[in-house]
Amino acid sequence: MRDSIVKGLQSGLLFAGVLIVIHLIGFSTIVISVLSATIFFALWCGIAVARRDPSLSNVVTKTVSAGLLGGVMVGLFAFLVTHAQAAGTNLRDELAALSPDAVSQISFGQGDVLAFVFNLLLFAGITIAGGIVWQIFESRGGAAAVTGQTRRLSGAVTSSGQWHWITTTSLGRVVGYGLIAILFLVLPLVIPGTLSYYTVSSVLIYVLMALGLNIVVGLAGLLDLGYVVFFAIGAYTAALLTAPAPHNLLWNYWVTIPIGVALAATIGVTLGVPVLRLRGDYLAIVTLGFGEAIQVLMKSDALTAFSNGPKGVSAIGQPMLFGQLFNSPFDFVIISAIGVAIVIFLTTRLQNSRVGRAWVAIREDETVAQAMGINTLYYKLLAFGIGASFAGLGGLLYASRNQFIGPEDNTLLVSINILSIVIVGGMGSIPGVIVGAFVLKGIPEILRDLENFRILIFAALLVLMMIWRPQGIVPSARRRLEMSHDEADADQEPESPPDAYQPSANKGVAK
Repeated sequence: MRDSIVKGLQSGLLFAGVLIVIHLIGFSTIVISVLSATIFFALWCGIAVARRDPSLSNVVTKTVSAGLLGGVMVGLFAFLVTHAQAAGTNLRDELAALSPDAVSQISFGQGDVLAFVFNLLLFAGITIAGGIVWQIFESRGGAAAVTGQTRRLSGAVTSSGQWHWITTTSLGRVVGYGLIAILFLVLPLVIPGTLSYYTVSSVLIYVLMALGLNIVVGLAGLLDLGYVVFFAIGAYTAALLTAPAPHNLLWNYWVTIPIGVALAATIGVTLGVPVLRLRGDYLAIVTLGFGEAIQVLMKSDALTAFSNGPKGVSAIGQPMLFGQLFNSPFDFVIISAIGVAIVIFLTTRLQNSRVGRAWVAIREDETVAQAMGINTLYYKLLAFGIGASFAGLGGLLYASRNQFIGPEDNTLLVSINILSIVIVGGMGSIPGVIVGAFVLKGIPEILRDLENFRILIFAALLVLMMIWRPQGIVPSARRRLEMSHDEADADQEPESPPDAYQPSANKGVAK
Protein backbone atom coordinates (compact mmCIF):
# COMPACT_ATOMS: atom_id res chain seq x y z
CA MET A 1 0.00 0.00 0.00
CA ARG A 2 2.72 2.46 0.96
CA ASP A 3 4.75 1.75 -2.19
CA SER A 4 1.65 2.27 -4.33
CA ILE A 5 0.91 5.62 -2.69
CA VAL A 6 4.51 6.79 -3.08
CA LYS A 7 4.58 5.81 -6.75
CA GLY A 8 1.27 7.54 -7.35
CA LEU A 9 2.43 10.73 -5.64
CA GLN A 10 5.63 10.76 -7.69
CA SER A 11 3.69 10.38 -10.95
CA GLY A 12 1.16 13.05 -9.98
CA LEU A 13 3.96 15.44 -9.08
CA LEU A 14 5.74 14.80 -12.39
CA PHE A 15 2.80 15.11 -14.77
CA ALA A 16 1.20 18.04 -12.96
CA GLY A 17 4.55 19.85 -12.94
CA VAL A 18 4.94 19.36 -16.68
CA LEU A 19 1.39 20.58 -17.28
CA ILE A 20 2.04 23.73 -15.23
CA VAL A 21 5.21 24.42 -17.24
CA ILE A 22 3.18 23.98 -20.44
CA HIS A 23 0.77 26.62 -19.11
CA LEU A 24 3.56 28.98 -18.10
CA ILE A 25 5.25 29.03 -21.52
CA GLY A 26 1.94 29.48 -23.32
CA PHE A 27 1.99 26.22 -25.28
CA SER A 28 -1.41 25.16 -23.91
CA THR A 29 -3.02 28.55 -24.50
CA ILE A 30 -1.52 29.44 -27.89
CA VAL A 31 -1.01 26.16 -29.78
CA ILE A 32 -3.59 23.86 -28.15
CA SER A 33 -6.32 24.42 -25.57
CA VAL A 34 -5.98 24.20 -21.80
CA LEU A 35 -8.68 21.55 -21.72
CA SER A 36 -6.87 19.37 -24.27
CA ALA A 37 -3.55 19.70 -22.44
CA THR A 38 -5.12 18.82 -19.08
CA ILE A 39 -6.93 15.79 -20.49
CA PHE A 40 -3.78 14.58 -22.26
CA PHE A 41 -1.45 14.79 -19.27
CA ALA A 42 -4.02 13.47 -16.78
CA LEU A 43 -4.79 10.51 -19.02
CA TRP A 44 -1.09 9.87 -19.55
CA CYS A 45 -0.52 10.02 -15.79
CA GLY A 46 -3.26 7.46 -15.14
CA ILE A 47 -2.00 5.06 -17.78
CA ALA A 48 1.61 5.46 -16.62
CA VAL A 49 0.83 4.37 -13.06
CA ALA A 50 -1.52 1.57 -14.15
CA ARG A 51 0.69 -0.12 -16.75
CA ARG A 52 1.76 -3.71 -16.02
CA ASP A 53 0.07 -3.86 -12.64
CA PRO A 54 -2.34 -6.83 -12.42
CA SER A 55 -3.80 -5.73 -9.09
CA LEU A 56 -6.85 -3.49 -9.39
CA SER A 57 -6.55 -2.38 -5.77
CA ASN A 58 -2.97 -1.20 -6.34
CA VAL A 59 -4.02 0.66 -9.48
CA VAL A 60 -6.85 2.39 -7.64
CA THR A 61 -4.50 3.42 -4.83
CA LYS A 62 -1.88 4.76 -7.24
CA THR A 63 -4.29 6.61 -9.52
CA VAL A 64 -6.17 8.19 -6.61
CA SER A 65 -2.97 9.45 -4.99
CA ALA A 66 -1.57 10.63 -8.34
CA GLY A 67 -4.82 12.30 -9.34
CA LEU A 68 -5.33 14.06 -6.04
CA LEU A 69 -1.80 15.43 -5.76
CA GLY A 70 -1.69 16.43 -9.42
CA GLY A 71 -5.14 17.97 -9.23
CA VAL A 72 -4.24 19.97 -6.13
CA MET A 73 -1.08 21.28 -7.83
CA VAL A 74 -2.84 22.29 -11.05
CA GLY A 75 -5.80 23.72 -9.13
CA LEU A 76 -3.54 25.71 -6.83
CA PHE A 77 -1.71 27.14 -9.84
CA ALA A 78 -5.03 28.18 -11.41
CA PHE A 79 -6.12 29.71 -8.08
CA LEU A 80 -2.94 31.75 -7.73
CA VAL A 81 -2.88 33.20 -11.26
CA THR A 82 -6.61 33.95 -11.20
CA HIS A 83 -6.43 35.59 -7.78
CA ALA A 84 -3.35 37.62 -8.78
CA GLN A 85 -5.05 38.93 -11.90
CA ALA A 86 -8.21 39.78 -9.97
CA ALA A 87 -6.05 41.74 -7.52
CA GLY A 88 -4.74 43.87 -10.40
CA THR A 89 -1.31 42.25 -10.81
CA ASN A 90 0.07 42.31 -14.34
CA LEU A 91 1.40 38.78 -14.70
CA ARG A 92 2.91 39.52 -18.10
CA ASP A 93 5.61 41.61 -16.47
CA GLU A 94 7.20 38.36 -15.27
CA LEU A 95 5.71 35.74 -17.60
CA ALA A 96 4.80 36.97 -21.06
CA ALA A 97 2.57 33.99 -21.81
CA LEU A 98 0.20 34.70 -18.90
CA SER A 99 -2.00 37.20 -20.68
CA PRO A 100 -5.51 37.93 -19.38
CA ASP A 101 -6.91 35.67 -22.08
CA ALA A 102 -4.54 32.86 -21.06
CA VAL A 103 -5.49 33.20 -17.38
CA SER A 104 -9.16 33.10 -18.38
CA GLN A 105 -8.54 29.82 -20.23
CA ILE A 106 -6.64 28.33 -17.28
CA SER A 107 -9.47 29.27 -14.87
CA PHE A 108 -12.16 28.17 -17.36
CA GLY A 109 -13.69 31.62 -17.00
CA GLN A 110 -14.38 31.19 -13.29
CA GLY A 111 -13.21 32.87 -10.11
CA ASP A 112 -10.20 31.74 -8.15
CA VAL A 113 -12.00 29.21 -5.92
CA LEU A 114 -14.03 27.66 -8.73
CA ALA A 115 -10.90 27.58 -10.92
CA PHE A 116 -9.18 25.54 -8.20
CA VAL A 117 -12.13 23.14 -7.95
CA PHE A 118 -12.54 22.72 -11.72
CA ASN A 119 -8.85 21.97 -12.31
CA LEU A 120 -8.68 19.62 -9.33
CA LEU A 121 -11.72 17.60 -10.36
CA LEU A 122 -10.74 17.51 -14.03
CA PHE A 123 -7.17 16.30 -13.50
CA ALA A 124 -8.02 13.87 -10.68
CA GLY A 125 -11.09 12.43 -12.39
CA ILE A 126 -9.38 11.76 -15.72
CA THR A 127 -6.30 10.32 -14.02
CA ILE A 128 -8.33 7.88 -11.92
CA ALA A 129 -10.69 6.92 -14.74
CA GLY A 130 -7.88 6.54 -17.27
CA GLY A 131 -5.81 4.35 -14.97
CA ILE A 132 -8.69 2.03 -14.05
CA VAL A 133 -9.91 1.69 -17.64
CA TRP A 134 -6.37 0.93 -18.82
CA GLN A 135 -5.88 -1.70 -16.10
CA ILE A 136 -9.11 -3.44 -17.11
CA PHE A 137 -8.18 -3.20 -20.79
CA GLU A 138 -4.69 -4.58 -20.12
CA SER A 139 -5.84 -7.35 -17.78
CA ARG A 140 -8.22 -8.66 -20.43
CA GLY A 141 -5.44 -8.89 -22.99
CA GLY A 142 -6.33 -5.78 -24.97
CA ALA A 143 -2.90 -4.22 -24.82
CA ALA A 144 -1.21 -7.50 -25.72
CA ALA A 145 -3.61 -7.97 -28.63
CA VAL A 146 -2.91 -4.50 -30.00
CA THR A 147 0.84 -5.00 -29.62
CA GLY A 148 0.66 -8.40 -31.29
CA GLN A 149 -1.41 -7.08 -34.17
CA THR A 150 1.04 -4.20 -34.67
CA ARG A 151 3.96 -6.61 -34.73
CA ARG A 152 2.16 -8.88 -37.20
CA LEU A 153 1.45 -5.97 -39.54
CA SER A 154 5.04 -4.73 -39.25
CA GLY A 155 6.34 -8.25 -39.87
CA ALA A 156 4.08 -8.67 -42.90
CA VAL A 157 5.45 -5.46 -44.42
CA THR A 158 9.11 -6.13 -43.67
CA SER A 159 8.93 -9.76 -44.80
CA SER A 160 7.27 -8.98 -48.12
CA GLY A 161 9.21 -9.47 -51.31
CA GLN A 162 8.90 -5.83 -52.34
CA TRP A 163 10.31 -4.57 -49.04
CA HIS A 164 13.14 -7.11 -49.19
CA TRP A 165 13.95 -6.04 -52.75
CA ILE A 166 13.98 -2.32 -51.87
CA THR A 167 16.08 -2.73 -48.72
CA THR A 168 18.61 -5.34 -49.85
CA THR A 169 19.32 -4.73 -53.54
CA SER A 170 21.11 -1.80 -55.13
CA LEU A 171 18.43 -1.28 -57.77
CA GLY A 172 15.72 -1.49 -55.12
CA ARG A 173 17.38 1.20 -53.01
CA VAL A 174 17.68 3.44 -56.08
CA VAL A 175 13.97 2.96 -56.77
CA GLY A 176 13.12 3.67 -53.13
CA TYR A 177 15.11 6.90 -53.02
CA GLY A 178 13.66 7.86 -56.39
CA LEU A 179 10.13 7.48 -55.04
CA ILE A 180 11.04 9.67 -52.07
CA ALA A 181 12.46 12.31 -54.44
CA ILE A 182 9.28 12.25 -56.54
CA LEU A 183 7.23 12.64 -53.36
CA PHE A 184 9.24 15.72 -52.37
CA LEU A 185 8.68 17.23 -55.82
CA VAL A 186 4.95 16.47 -55.97
CA LEU A 187 3.87 17.41 -52.43
CA PRO A 188 4.25 21.20 -52.90
CA LEU A 189 1.97 20.93 -55.93
CA VAL A 190 -0.62 18.93 -54.00
CA ILE A 191 -0.66 21.18 -50.91
CA PRO A 192 0.76 24.48 -52.20
CA GLY A 193 -0.60 26.59 -49.34
CA THR A 194 1.13 24.50 -46.68
CA LEU A 195 4.30 23.07 -48.19
CA SER A 196 6.54 25.12 -50.47
CA TYR A 197 9.65 24.32 -52.48
CA TYR A 198 11.61 26.57 -50.10
CA THR A 199 10.66 24.21 -47.24
CA VAL A 200 11.58 21.18 -49.34
CA SER A 201 14.99 22.61 -50.15
CA SER A 202 15.54 23.34 -46.43
CA VAL A 203 14.72 19.74 -45.58
CA LEU A 204 17.08 18.45 -48.28
CA ILE A 205 19.94 20.70 -47.10
CA TYR A 206 19.50 19.36 -43.57
CA VAL A 207 19.34 15.80 -44.94
CA LEU A 208 22.67 16.44 -46.65
CA MET A 209 24.30 17.76 -43.49
CA ALA A 210 22.74 15.08 -41.27
CA LEU A 211 24.15 12.38 -43.54
CA GLY A 212 27.59 13.81 -42.86
CA LEU A 213 27.05 13.85 -39.09
CA ASN A 214 25.59 10.36 -39.38
CA ILE A 215 29.01 9.16 -40.50
CA VAL A 216 30.70 10.85 -37.56
CA VAL A 217 28.16 9.89 -34.85
CA GLY A 218 26.21 6.96 -36.28
CA LEU A 219 29.06 4.98 -37.84
CA ALA A 220 32.26 6.10 -36.10
CA GLY A 221 30.64 6.85 -32.74
CA LEU A 222 32.24 10.31 -32.32
CA LEU A 223 29.97 12.80 -30.55
CA ASP A 224 30.54 16.10 -32.37
CA LEU A 225 28.67 19.13 -30.99
CA GLY A 226 30.61 21.63 -33.10
CA TYR A 227 29.35 20.50 -36.50
CA VAL A 228 28.19 24.04 -37.26
CA VAL A 229 31.87 25.02 -37.77
CA PHE A 230 32.02 23.16 -41.09
CA PHE A 231 28.62 24.46 -42.16
CA ALA A 232 29.88 28.00 -41.54
CA ILE A 233 33.09 27.36 -43.50
CA GLY A 234 31.12 26.28 -46.56
CA ALA A 235 28.64 29.16 -46.27
CA TYR A 236 31.31 31.83 -45.80
CA THR A 237 33.40 30.37 -48.64
CA ALA A 238 30.50 30.93 -51.03
CA ALA A 239 29.82 34.36 -49.53
CA LEU A 240 33.34 35.77 -49.56
CA LEU A 241 34.19 34.48 -53.04
CA THR A 242 30.98 35.45 -54.85
CA ALA A 243 29.54 38.51 -53.05
CA PRO A 244 30.44 42.10 -54.01
CA ALA A 245 31.33 42.95 -50.39
CA PRO A 246 33.64 42.81 -48.57
CA HIS A 247 36.20 41.61 -51.19
CA ASN A 248 34.35 42.05 -54.50
CA LEU A 249 35.83 38.85 -55.98
CA LEU A 250 32.59 37.84 -57.78
CA TRP A 251 33.71 34.31 -58.60
CA ASN A 252 31.46 31.86 -60.40
CA TYR A 253 29.33 29.99 -57.88
CA TRP A 254 30.08 26.55 -59.35
CA VAL A 255 33.81 27.13 -58.79
CA THR A 256 33.25 27.75 -55.08
CA ILE A 257 31.61 24.36 -54.50
CA PRO A 258 34.76 22.19 -54.74
CA ILE A 259 36.76 24.90 -52.92
CA GLY A 260 34.28 25.07 -50.04
CA VAL A 261 33.96 21.28 -49.75
CA ALA A 262 37.74 20.79 -49.80
CA LEU A 263 38.29 23.61 -47.29
CA ALA A 264 35.68 22.21 -44.90
CA ALA A 265 37.26 18.75 -45.11
CA THR A 266 40.73 20.19 -44.52
CA ILE A 267 39.58 22.16 -41.48
CA GLY A 268 37.79 19.08 -40.22
CA VAL A 269 40.95 17.00 -40.37
CA THR A 270 43.03 19.83 -38.91
CA LEU A 271 40.69 20.25 -35.95
CA GLY A 272 40.45 16.52 -35.56
CA VAL A 273 44.17 15.91 -35.09
CA PRO A 274 44.41 17.42 -31.59
CA VAL A 275 40.94 16.41 -30.32
CA LEU A 276 40.24 12.94 -31.66
CA ARG A 277 42.48 11.30 -29.08
CA LEU A 278 39.73 12.24 -26.64
CA ARG A 279 36.64 10.11 -26.18
CA GLY A 280 33.03 10.43 -25.14
CA ASP A 281 32.07 13.48 -23.09
CA TYR A 282 35.51 15.06 -23.39
CA LEU A 283 35.30 15.03 -27.18
CA ALA A 284 31.79 16.49 -27.05
CA ILE A 285 32.90 19.34 -24.77
CA VAL A 286 35.91 20.24 -26.94
CA THR A 287 33.91 20.22 -30.19
CA LEU A 288 31.22 22.27 -28.46
CA GLY A 289 33.92 24.85 -27.72
CA PHE A 290 34.89 24.99 -31.39
CA GLY A 291 31.24 25.56 -32.31
CA GLU A 292 30.90 28.46 -29.91
CA ALA A 293 34.25 29.92 -31.00
CA ILE A 294 33.20 30.19 -34.64
CA GLN A 295 30.18 32.31 -33.73
CA VAL A 296 32.27 34.59 -31.51
CA LEU A 297 34.79 35.05 -34.33
CA MET A 298 32.10 35.86 -36.86
CA LYS A 299 30.69 38.52 -34.51
CA SER A 300 34.08 40.02 -33.73
CA ASP A 301 34.79 43.51 -34.98
CA ALA A 302 38.40 42.45 -35.53
CA LEU A 303 37.29 40.34 -38.52
CA THR A 304 34.97 42.94 -40.03
CA ALA A 305 37.38 43.63 -42.88
CA PHE A 306 37.51 39.94 -43.72
CA SER A 307 34.01 38.59 -43.06
CA ASN A 308 31.91 41.76 -42.64
CA GLY A 309 31.63 40.98 -38.94
CA PRO A 310 28.22 41.05 -37.24
CA LYS A 311 26.56 42.54 -40.34
CA GLY A 312 27.05 39.34 -42.30
CA VAL A 313 27.45 39.00 -46.07
CA SER A 314 24.59 39.66 -48.49
CA ALA A 315 24.08 39.47 -52.27
CA ILE A 316 25.82 36.07 -52.41
CA GLY A 317 26.31 34.68 -55.89
CA GLN A 318 23.86 32.15 -57.26
CA PRO A 319 24.29 29.33 -59.76
CA MET A 320 23.95 30.00 -63.46
CA LEU A 321 23.22 27.40 -66.11
CA PHE A 322 23.53 28.09 -69.86
CA GLY A 323 23.76 31.79 -69.16
CA GLN A 324 20.57 31.89 -67.08
CA LEU A 325 20.24 32.17 -63.31
CA PHE A 326 19.30 28.84 -61.78
CA ASN A 327 17.96 30.30 -58.57
CA SER A 328 14.24 29.68 -58.15
CA PRO A 329 13.01 27.64 -55.14
CA PHE A 330 12.37 24.69 -57.47
CA ASP A 331 15.86 25.03 -58.94
CA PHE A 332 17.40 24.80 -55.48
CA VAL A 333 15.29 21.72 -54.79
CA ILE A 334 16.87 20.12 -57.87
CA ILE A 335 20.41 21.15 -56.84
CA SER A 336 19.88 19.99 -53.26
CA ALA A 337 18.38 16.70 -54.43
CA ILE A 338 21.40 16.06 -56.65
CA GLY A 339 23.70 16.81 -53.71
CA VAL A 340 21.72 14.44 -51.47
CA ALA A 341 21.85 11.71 -54.13
CA ILE A 342 25.62 12.03 -54.42
CA VAL A 343 26.05 11.97 -50.64
CA ILE A 344 23.75 8.93 -50.29
CA PHE A 345 25.75 7.09 -52.95
CA LEU A 346 29.06 7.89 -51.26
CA THR A 347 27.73 7.05 -47.79
CA THR A 348 26.33 3.72 -48.96
CA ARG A 349 29.60 2.75 -50.65
CA LEU A 350 31.61 3.74 -47.59
CA GLN A 351 29.25 2.01 -45.17
CA ASN A 352 29.51 -1.30 -47.02
CA SER A 353 33.27 -1.09 -47.48
CA ARG A 354 36.25 -1.91 -45.31
CA VAL A 355 36.26 1.71 -44.15
CA GLY A 356 32.68 1.42 -42.90
CA ARG A 357 33.43 -1.80 -41.03
CA ALA A 358 36.42 -0.10 -39.41
CA TRP A 359 34.18 2.78 -38.29
CA VAL A 360 31.68 0.38 -36.76
CA ALA A 361 34.47 -1.48 -34.97
CA ILE A 362 35.75 1.80 -33.51
CA ARG A 363 32.24 2.75 -32.44
CA GLU A 364 31.67 -0.56 -30.67
CA ASP A 365 35.02 -0.72 -28.86
CA GLU A 366 37.95 1.45 -29.84
CA THR A 367 40.44 -0.47 -27.70
CA VAL A 368 39.54 -3.80 -29.27
CA ALA A 369 39.59 -2.25 -32.76
CA GLN A 370 43.08 -0.90 -32.13
CA ALA A 371 44.20 -4.30 -30.84
CA MET A 372 42.94 -5.86 -34.10
CA GLY A 373 45.30 -3.64 -36.10
CA ILE A 374 42.90 -0.84 -37.10
CA ASN A 375 44.55 2.57 -37.26
CA THR A 376 41.86 4.25 -35.18
CA LEU A 377 43.21 7.80 -35.49
CA TYR A 378 43.35 7.55 -39.30
CA TYR A 379 39.80 6.27 -39.61
CA LYS A 380 38.44 8.80 -37.13
CA LEU A 381 40.12 11.61 -39.04
CA LEU A 382 38.66 10.20 -42.25
CA ALA A 383 35.17 10.22 -40.71
CA PHE A 384 35.66 13.76 -39.45
CA GLY A 385 36.90 14.97 -42.82
CA ILE A 386 34.13 13.35 -44.86
CA GLY A 387 31.43 14.53 -42.46
CA ALA A 388 32.87 18.05 -42.53
CA SER A 389 32.88 18.11 -46.34
CA PHE A 390 29.17 17.24 -46.45
CA ALA A 391 28.43 20.02 -43.94
CA GLY A 392 30.45 22.43 -46.07
CA LEU A 393 28.36 21.51 -49.11
CA GLY A 394 25.21 22.16 -47.11
CA GLY A 395 26.55 25.57 -46.09
CA LEU A 396 27.32 26.44 -49.73
CA LEU A 397 23.76 25.63 -50.80
CA TYR A 398 22.22 27.40 -47.80
CA ALA A 399 24.15 30.65 -48.32
CA SER A 400 23.45 30.84 -52.03
CA ARG A 401 19.76 30.11 -51.64
CA ASN A 402 19.19 32.65 -48.85
CA GLN A 403 21.48 35.28 -50.43
CA PHE A 404 22.77 36.05 -46.93
CA ILE A 405 24.92 34.49 -44.21
CA GLY A 406 25.66 35.96 -40.80
CA PRO A 407 26.67 34.95 -37.27
CA GLU A 408 23.05 34.25 -36.34
CA ASP A 409 22.97 31.43 -38.91
CA ASN A 410 25.90 29.63 -37.25
CA THR A 411 24.66 29.05 -33.71
CA LEU A 412 24.85 25.97 -31.53
CA LEU A 413 21.23 25.27 -32.42
CA VAL A 414 22.30 24.22 -35.93
CA SER A 415 24.49 21.46 -34.48
CA ILE A 416 21.72 20.44 -32.06
CA ASN A 417 19.17 20.31 -34.89
CA ILE A 418 21.34 18.07 -37.03
CA LEU A 419 22.26 15.80 -34.12
CA SER A 420 18.56 15.53 -33.22
CA ILE A 421 17.78 14.49 -36.80
CA VAL A 422 20.36 11.70 -36.61
CA ILE A 423 19.16 10.44 -33.22
CA VAL A 424 15.43 10.65 -33.90
CA GLY A 425 15.70 9.25 -37.42
CA GLY A 426 18.01 6.38 -36.46
CA MET A 427 21.78 6.44 -36.11
CA GLY A 428 23.53 4.76 -39.00
CA SER A 429 20.38 4.72 -41.14
CA ILE A 430 20.13 6.73 -44.35
CA PRO A 431 16.30 6.44 -44.61
CA GLY A 432 16.13 7.34 -40.93
CA VAL A 433 18.03 10.58 -41.58
CA ILE A 434 15.58 11.50 -44.35
CA VAL A 435 12.56 10.83 -42.12
CA GLY A 436 14.17 12.62 -39.17
CA ALA A 437 14.88 15.71 -41.27
CA PHE A 438 11.29 15.88 -42.42
CA VAL A 439 9.95 15.42 -38.88
CA LEU A 440 12.28 17.90 -37.17
CA LYS A 441 12.83 20.42 -39.96
CA GLY A 442 9.92 20.07 -42.36
CA ILE A 443 7.03 19.93 -39.91
CA PRO A 444 8.15 23.03 -37.90
CA GLU A 445 8.44 24.90 -41.21
CA ILE A 446 4.91 23.85 -42.11
CA LEU A 447 3.52 24.66 -38.65
CA ARG A 448 4.93 28.13 -38.14
CA ASP A 449 2.89 28.58 -34.95
CA LEU A 450 5.23 26.11 -33.25
CA GLU A 451 8.36 28.10 -34.06
CA ASN A 452 8.62 29.55 -30.55
CA PHE A 453 8.34 26.10 -29.01
CA ARG A 454 10.92 24.31 -31.18
CA ILE A 455 13.34 23.67 -28.32
CA LEU A 456 10.53 22.32 -26.16
CA ILE A 457 9.41 19.99 -28.94
CA PHE A 458 13.00 18.83 -29.55
CA ALA A 459 13.50 18.04 -25.88
CA ALA A 460 10.15 16.26 -25.50
CA LEU A 461 10.63 14.27 -28.69
CA LEU A 462 14.13 13.17 -27.71
CA VAL A 463 12.93 12.06 -24.27
CA LEU A 464 10.02 10.12 -25.75
CA MET A 465 12.27 8.53 -28.37
CA MET A 466 14.76 7.44 -25.73
CA ILE A 467 11.94 5.85 -23.71
CA TRP A 468 9.84 4.20 -26.41
CA ARG A 469 12.06 3.82 -29.47
CA PRO A 470 15.72 4.38 -28.64
CA GLN A 471 16.83 2.87 -31.95
CA GLY A 472 15.15 5.70 -33.91
CA ILE A 473 12.17 5.96 -36.26
CA VAL A 474 13.85 3.99 -39.06
CA PRO A 475 16.83 2.24 -37.47
CA SER A 476 19.57 0.56 -39.43
CA ALA A 477 19.57 -3.24 -39.61
CA ARG A 478 22.59 -3.45 -37.30
CA ARG A 479 21.03 -1.07 -34.77
CA ARG A 480 17.74 -2.99 -34.86
CA LEU A 481 19.53 -6.27 -34.12
CA GLU A 482 21.52 -4.69 -31.28
CA MET A 483 18.37 -3.31 -29.64
CA SER A 484 16.45 -6.58 -30.06
CA HIS A 485 19.30 -8.48 -28.38
CA ASP A 486 19.40 -5.94 -25.54
CA GLU A 487 15.64 -6.25 -25.00
CA ALA A 488 15.87 -10.06 -25.04
CA ASP A 489 18.65 -9.99 -22.46
CA ALA A 490 16.67 -7.58 -20.28
CA ASP A 491 13.57 -9.79 -20.41
CA GLN A 492 15.47 -12.85 -19.25
CA GLU A 493 15.63 -13.35 -15.51
CA PRO A 494 19.20 -13.50 -14.28
CA GLU A 495 20.05 -16.88 -12.93
CA SER A 496 20.77 -16.97 -9.23
CA PRO A 497 24.41 -17.77 -8.54
CA PRO A 498 25.10 -21.15 -7.01
CA ASP A 499 25.57 -21.19 -3.29
CA ALA A 500 29.15 -21.10 -2.19
CA TYR A 501 28.49 -23.93 0.21
CA GLN A 502 25.84 -26.57 -0.29
CA PRO A 503 25.95 -29.32 2.33
CA SER A 504 25.50 -32.78 0.99
CA ALA A 505 22.22 -34.48 1.75
CA ASN A 506 24.16 -37.57 2.71
CA LYS A 507 26.51 -35.76 5.04
CA GLY A 508 27.28 -37.93 8.04
CA VAL A 509 25.97 -41.09 6.39
CA ALA A 510 28.49 -43.88 6.37
CA LYS A 511 29.42 -45.17 2.94
